[in-house]
Amino acid sequence: MAQFDPRRQPMRLAPHVFTAVAAVSVALLAGRVYQPTEAAADEAGVMRLTDDQVAALEARAFVAAGAPEGLGAPEAIPVEVRRGESFEDAVMRTGVEADDARALVATVANAFDVSRIEAGLRFETAVAKPRSGRGSARLVGMTMRTGPASQLTVSRSFDGALKVRALEEKVTRETLVATGEISGSLSASARRVGATTPIVRKISQIFAHKFDFDRDIRRGDDFTLVFDRAVTENGRTIETGELLYAQLKGQVFYRFQPAGAREAQYFDATGKNTRSAFMRTPIDRARVSSNYGMRRHPIAGYRRMHQGIDFAAPTGTPIVAPADGVVVEARRWGGYGNWLRIRHSNGLETGYAHLSRYASGMRAGQRVRQGQVIAYVGSTGASTGPHLHYEVWRRGQRINPASIRVEEGTVLAGADLAAFRAEKARIDRIIAAGGERRPEVVQATVRGLRPVEAPTRG
Repeated sequence: MAQFDPRRQPMRLAPHVFTAVAAVSVALLAGRVYQPTEAAADEAGVMRLTDDQVAALEARAFVAAGAPEGLGAPEAIPVEVRRGESFEDAVMRTGVEADDARALVATVANAFDVSRIEAGLRFETAVAKPRSGRGSARLVGMTMRTGPASQLTVSRSFDGALKVRALEEKVTRETLVATGEISGSLSASARRVGATTPIVRKISQIFAHKFDFDRDIRRGDDFTLVFDRAVTENGRTIETGELLYAQLKGQVFYRFQPAGAREAQYFDATGKNTRSAFMRTPIDRARVSSNYGMRRHPIAGYRRMHQGIDFAAPTGTPIVAPADGVVVEARRWGGYGNWLRIRHSNGLETGYAHLSRYASGMRAGQRVRQGQVIAYVGSTGASTGPHLHYEVWRRGQRINPASIRVEEGTVLAGADLAAFRAEKARIDRIIAAGGERRPEVVQATVRGLRPVEAPTRG
């Protein structure tokens, strides 16, 4: 199935491209040399450029502008506003003169309230330094992202004046059909086809019911994901929506929210969900380093019963609840170090040892939902290295976690089943079509930037 990817579509050349040229967008990539290229025209006579052609135009235009006499070629200097620092202070750290910094702030103030710029805001300046190595650098331009699909650029004209312009990209909302094969972990493989962190987390939660990621997933296994996203005309994802469909090794799940349900769930093609089932493992991207049963203890040195399963994983790896439940304990417990215990239904309890820290709000009496992050892998207590020691009790007795067999989720019926089948058919049509596009402008601004008037468009 072909993957629907707007990044492969040619970009329509807009007047804003030439505005960005004089500032510091792609042209500031140091050391890159671009060869002249010819743009192609479509049937309507509109010029279309590839990303490389746009970069080439920007680079040549920037070079044509030249640096002031006695100064070297401009170089890109990324800046992040520090806590307690003004915008002008941040600009000064690039090495430019105070007059240049004040002029830049005054120019940007024509479009945004610079007094409300907050710590953490990032921007990039173009600065030309003296060839002799002595004297002050000169500000040539600046670029600052002011929204998911917009940026502010400041450039110095031939007469030395600074001018501000705004570049806005067209944004398309789409339903993306992404296919791939496992190479490395499921999470890394999903990211390669465009999945973001929330999508990756949802995928892990869904398939944790069906697979042990360490044992069951192999290199070359195929998968398909369908999710909504907002993407710029240059193919940059600025927002992702819900995961609508996921397929891995033939196991498929569709997103559907039954009438009266508090949240959407995932169902197989027959309308059966796995919401009430126990997840196979409480951790992704981890290998089993020690199984349940007799073993030689790595610290004590003698053979004794190992009453859980150990998962080797880096410190800080998230641990999730395998089913709904209530936290019974969250405390320090001897050789187990930081310890967490959760009570579930059907007389089951789960325990988690050697934790580096607990998730926010984890304390006795706290209710948790299946797939919710509850803690993070560590090496506290009697531990030879970062790992999760995972235990399961049934009616007060420790049992092998791998032996858990929990009844699968409920099956839809009646009006809910009919509604699910209609939603399934809609998603299947999108998959068959390779995706769906819906042009729409996404409005948002970067933290700390508040427009005072519509920016000048060039």
